[in-house]
Amino acid sequence: MGIPVLILGESGSGKSASMRNFDSDEIGLFNIASKPLPFRRKLAHKLDGAAYPHIISSLSKGKLKRYVIDDSQYLMAFELFDRAKETGYNKFTDIAKNFYDLVQFIIKFTPPDCIVYFLHHTDTSETGKIKAKTSGKMIDNQLTLEGLFSIVLLCATDGITHKFITQSDGFTPAKSPMEMFEGEIENDLKLVDTKIREYYELGGTANEQTA
Repeated sequence: MGIPVLILGESGSGKSASMRNFDSDEIGLFNIASKPLPFRRKLAHKLDGAAYPHIISSLSKGKLKRYVIDDSQYLMAFELFDRAKETGYNKFTDIAKNFYDLVQFIIKFTPPDCIVYFLHHTDTSETGKIKAKTSGKMIDNQLTLEGLFSIVLLCATDGITHKFITQSDGFTPAKSPMEMFEGEIENDLKLVDTKIREYYELGGTANEQTA
């Protein structure tokens, strides 16, 4: 039973940069939009242009303890573009279900010490509430994306410093188990990974397997 974790933030808020402290072979990166990384370190296990079949196949092999899907909202957006000429609402149901199925696959079929981080863009409602970005209201009506995750962290920045918000103030979807984190924390995904493993007693704070 693996652990999916949702990392939310606007473009430029530090989602991708939070991977900077991982060693080259510690994580597997599914780079959905094939964008350059915002730091110099090269990652040994990076797949550009990844789609659902690539992700499921890699996770099924179980060779790494941690993976990142960056930017996961493009899984929905690219599927919507590919099916743009289709009429009717079935495609929106399919798009929502494909994302749901990926999260459920992680929970049900990956090892208990496998953590998969979804780096995901945000939207802000007219009332000021922040939510995970999807590909439209049709999908929102069928899928409360944040509800699929027990841990949701929100990237925040003042233009100089970057941090993760770990609990909601009523307007953000941030949430995490009691005492896992102490309020706001440094924008460092390796630190997050260590805290999660300590909390659930998973071990493996350093990668012990090779791809």
